[in-house]
Amino acid sequence: MFDNVTIEFPTDQECGEGQAMKTDRRPSELRLEMLRNRVTERGFVSVAAAAQEFGVSEMTIRRDLDRLEQQDVAIRTHGGAIAKNGVLGRTVDVDEPAFDGRSRTNADAKAAIARVAATIPQAHQTVGLDVGSTTLQLARHLDDAKELKVFTNSLRAAMALSDTGHQVYLPGGQVRAMENSVCGSIAINQLRNYWLDHAFIGVSGITEDGCFDYSLEETEVKQVYLERASNVVVLCDSSKFGRLSLVQVCELKPIDVLVTDAPPPPRLAAALTDAEVRTVLA
Repeated sequence: MFDNVTIEFPTDQECGEGQAMKTDRRPSELRLEMLRNRVTERGFVSVAAAAQEFGVSEMTIRRDLDRLEQQDVAIRTHGGAIAKNGVLGRTVDVDEPAFDGRSRTNADAKAAIARVAATIPQAHQTVGLDVGSTTLQLARHLDDAKELKVFTNSLRAAMALSDTGHQVYLPGGQVRAMENSVCGSIAINQLRNYWLDHAFIGVSGITEDGCFDYSLEETEVKQVYLERASNVVVLCDSSKFGRLSLVQVCELKPIDVLVTDAPPPPRLAAALTDAEVRTVLA
């Protein structure tokens, strides 16, 4: 009674997002070798991007990157892996420098970046202000902007803004003593309640793959600023070009503006253009 029955299997598009996956038919050792080449050539591999490229699950890529770490080729990070010994033109920062030391490094460039960034918010707008030495400089230069609402998880920035006439809001949560910052699930959930006109983000490095930072806890807060802001502004002096850290904050695409003190090198400049990021030189 089944002679005239035709069975049609759904196409990838009909399966819906998350159900269709192109199967990777390459042997696992070949995929591992290709991942090894990527991490040694580029300095960083993203789990999500590699899974999409090879048509396998993110869990499979994580296992591959674990193997590369065991082979002493890569260091596993949140969301991917970085090259164990760095790559030409890039530096891998594994340890987070002390805040006071970072504040003294390229202080003039950071102050110039802060002065330019301080002209972006207009009166009565809402601003998210990240932690970091350059964002602290920005907090000290926001006197000319009138009656801002500033949401920040930086205790230092909150104190710098406390007598400026702006409305300053600190989320609750765990205090990270090294950075004098507030992080954790309580801070994240509170900040998700607000829409921001602008978010000013500090990073430890920027490459064609995106922005990086030292701390997973603070990166989680940075990502909330990215989600909730209409205009995302990254503050990054030129000494951070080509530098990688243990955590990828984001790719370049979510960024609207990069404020820096020198033109980015050609490959990074091309990637910023492709991602439609406007570069502003201080």
